[in-house]
Amino acid sequence: MGYYDDHYAHVRQKQKGNRGGTFLAGLVGAVLGGMLVIVSIPSLVKWDVLPYSLEQAEEKQTTVTEQPKVDKSVAVDVVTQVTKAVNKVSNAVVGIVNIQEASFWSESGEAGTGSGVIYKKEGNKAYIVTNHHVVEGASRVEVSLSDGTKVPARLLGSDVWTDLAVLEIDAKHVTNVAEFGNSDVVKVGEPVIAVGNPLGLQFAGSVTQGIISGVNRTIPIDIDQDGIPDWHAEVLQTDAAINPGNSGGALVNIEGQVIGINSMKIAQEAVEGIGLSIPINYAKPIIADLEKFGQVRRPYMGVELRSLSDIPAYHWQQTLHLPANVKEGVAILQVVPGSPAAQAGLREFDVIVALDDENISDVIALRKHLYNRKQIGDTMKVTFYRDGKKQTVTLKLAKQSL
Repeated sequence: MGYYDDHYAHVRQKQKGNRGGTFLAGLVGAVLGGMLVIVSIPSLVKWDVLPYSLEQAEEKQTTVTEQPKVDKSVAVDVVTQVTKAVNKVSNAVVGIVNIQEASFWSESGEAGTGSGVIYKKEGNKAYIVTNHHVVEGASRVEVSLSDGTKVPARLLGSDVWTDLAVLEIDAKHVTNVAEFGNSDVVKVGEPVIAVGNPLGLQFAGSVTQGIISGVNRTIPIDIDQDGIPDWHAEVLQTDAAINPGNSGGALVNIEGQVIGINSMKIAQEAVEGIGLSIPINYAKPIIADLEKFGQVRRPYMGVELRSLSDIPAYHWQQTLHLPANVKEGVAILQVVPGSPAAQAGLREFDVIVALDDENISDVIALRKHLYNRKQIGDTMKVTFYRDGKKQTVTLKLAKQSL
């Protein structure tokens, strides 16, 4: 009995120990098997043989990553200060069509196109400012609105000196009116936008952007085309593209306010990006006179003039009898009978050297003093030389009659 008990206990202990060894051997085998699989996978991949489970996993991964292509284009509504400014003024910028009747030498038709700005709507009338040279010589004028509608226009007045003109149309066609800004506060480098019709109505409503390149520029203007400047236009300079057809259009600040009426560009070889615009503060009184009176009411002397620098030096002493030290001034070539100059006693061949004690060097300086500083009805002191002697008279400026 004791033997069997002892033997049975011994056998159980041995079996228990064997189970521990078997477990340990199995664990070691599993680890070695796993390592073998890991080591052998690259080789299997090389031969394109993978365990089914790995192939299946790759296929599943491929299926997940290959998504159907989707059009990601999105319509974007871009709104900037520039687009706001353009939207504010664009419908107030119109096309101007100059129509001339047939003559013996020509056929009737469009002589040219330009641009204009609707600046006022009052009662059943609307008013448009453009350039004098856009409507010059027109028998009829048509206005092409922003939607392409063409309406007849009446020319109220035009001024060659400032290159401005005012038209009138029926107000029922007008929905937008431009707002005038303040050109006196414009700064060099300030962004500006030009709106107009370059090269005709085909490109109506074109917008170009640039900056103010210069202020208070003076450009000589030869009005009678005799090769001698008659006037100095005071303009804003911009690098915003201004092309033929833009004349009369708007130069706009970033607030959508009109600060200039586009007038011209310097079109010389190797010159690019020099556009010129009439400052709106300078244009306002001209526009008001043209709208109300059909002309600019300027003070009038009643003389025909020529700058001393444009007269051969031989005549300075021989004809005008000037002292040798007088080298600048304006010679009177003709005095209109009954004019303020005639009433003050001025004569042919008198040489004006000062107005209101301000030295006058040439005709342009005289006109600027007369037109910019004097009003109709003002008195003006005139200093001049006659037969070598310096004299002074005072005349009362009048309104020029047409």
